Amino acid sequence: MAYKATSQAPALMFSEVRKGFSGGGRKVTALDGVSASVKRGVVTGLIGPDAAGKTTLMRLVAGLLLPDEGEITALGLNVRRQPLEVQSSLGYMPQRFGLYEDLTVQENLDLYADLQDLAPRDRPERYEQLMHLTGLAPFTGRLAGALSGGMKQKLGLACSLVRPKELLLLDEPTVGVDPLSRRELWEIVYNLVEEQGVTVLLSTAYLDEAERCQEVILMHQGKVLDQGKPQKFTDTMAGRSFLVTSPKMNKRHLQRMLGEAPPVLDALILGGGVRVVTKQAQEPTAADLGGEGGDLSIKAVPPRFEDSFVAMLREQGQEAAPPLQPSGRQCSEAWEGPVIEVKDLKRRFGDFMAVDGISFVVEHGEVLGLLGANGAGKSTTFRMLCGLLPPSEGQLQVAGHNLRKAAAQARQRIGYMAQRFSLYANLSVRENLRFFASVYGLGGQRRRERVDWALEEFELADLAGATSGELPLGYKQRLALATALMHEPEIIFLDEPTSGVDPLARREFWRRINALAEEKVTVLVTTHFMEEAEYCDRVVIMDRGKVLAEGTPEEIKLAQKTGENPSPTLEEAFISLIEKNQPNLQKEQAA
Repeated sequence: MAYKATSQAPALMFSEVRKGFSGGGRKVTALDGVSASVKRGVVTGLIGPDAAGKTTLMRLVAGLLLPDEGEITALGLNVRRQPLEVQSSLGYMPQRFGLYEDLTVQENLDLYADLQDLAPRDRPERYEQLMHLTGLAPFTGRLAGALSGGMKQKLGLACSLVRPKELLLLDEPTVGVDPLSRRELWEIVYNLVEEQGVTVLLSTAYLDEAERCQEVILMHQGKVLDQGKPQKFTDTMAGRSFLVTSPKMNKRHLQRMLGEAPPVLDALILGGGVRVVTKQAQEPTAADLGGEGGDLSIKAVPPRFEDSFVAMLREQGQEAAPPLQPSGRQCSEAWEGPVIEVKDLKRRFGDFMAVDGISFVVEHGEVLGLLGANGAGKSTTFRMLCGLLPPSEGQLQVAGHNLRKAAAQARQRIGYMAQRFSLYANLSVRENLRFFASVYGLGGQRRRERVDWALEEFELADLAGATSGELPLGYKQRLALATALMHEPEIIFLDEPTSGVDPLARREFWRRINALAEEKVTVLVTTHFMEEAEYCDRVVIMDRGKVLAEGTPEEIKLAQKTGENPSPTLEEAFISLIEKNQPNLQKEQAA
């Protein structure tokens, strides 16, 4: 995709910008002398781990916060001295965009047109442009709350653009949306840049998206590490990326071994093997990686932007945590048959069939990924499996118990980590742990032991008194997983557990899940991040309440290969499956 070249002055300029926050007896430096610029008419990616300062920087540009020091110039205007003029020229879409879910699509547009003072005579033409751009024209009468996650994001983008804008700030716009919706959102962004000359500053937790930007600004701990074209960073990693496979080890064992090897900087499960990044540009031998001749197959693969990002953070002192060793606990098979058995499961909400006759099984100690587009029925299925929602029809067996008759007994064996982290924001970290331990029936010495275990195991001791609602996203994720594990469950349900967290936090999370899998804990996970699904032993792909495909990640990819794409990624295979199943989806939904 080509971008318009421009010789104009930068759309945004930051000069020694500093911003701090204080509360609860702590002071946090969010931005520490940030200096950078954003070119006009291009997409610039704002990349960094949790608490890097990305959202704070965007809020400063939007005039929602004032810097403690430094200057920000937007479209030639001083943000501190001319905030109203700046705000009238930019659109800002925060992470949790403020849609009114009990209003229709059209009513949300009208509300934001009122707020942005768009003249009534100009509205019909602008609405038509935005609905065509986002593909929402057939849904203007639908309640915003009834839209899928991807459609909500598109409506949020349309509302931020009710008045034409020169500058658009998008704070993680693709978090929580499926790969197909992500692709559609990027097409909208490209259209705005190429056809209308809009300048876009976009933050993202998905580093494959950084490669779609013309420029990136890398941030860490409130500072700018570097800025340039994505390829500039990728090129620095030449000769350092390899795919390692072994006929003798499963992928989790292999990843743990490679993660401990001295030459290895990073090790990620990919397909049937492990993708490693080495510390030096030199191909390692099997002996270097902890194996023996013939045990390991080592193949050079092209570097990625994510490799350079992780390497840069490692250089900043963020060392990789050592792989967790299994504790020695082994979940016993206390019942006959599969751990989870779903047969002809259905769930209706009025006239809407959210889950439509699905069947699958999950074996003891297996990691199963439940994948699907927004609105496919994954979360509804999860809630039924946890005993939180009764099925309309069908059979559900969990841990040997029929959920229609013995939901309470099954729940004792289950840990559940909800999509939005079911933490109590006003309680401290320690108070959340105590509360959830009590909910799971733990008391006295046992509760104290498990709370102490969680604080140490998840490195939360220093934050034990911190209010959970004020934690960075990565720490909220740690706490949410800790609360789900307080009673040492044999089955773990993880509903989009890494949505929005950065790659390092994602690696840390799966380090823990892999250790649980080694202990024969059964794991069922939903995710929109297809590379994450590579960690699963098998995946089930759903669309509109039905199962489309089931198998190992490699089997799913193999089934979708074509002459034009003989080696599809799991994301490409997923999109292919969904598109084949819903060629007329918009027509059906509109009807």
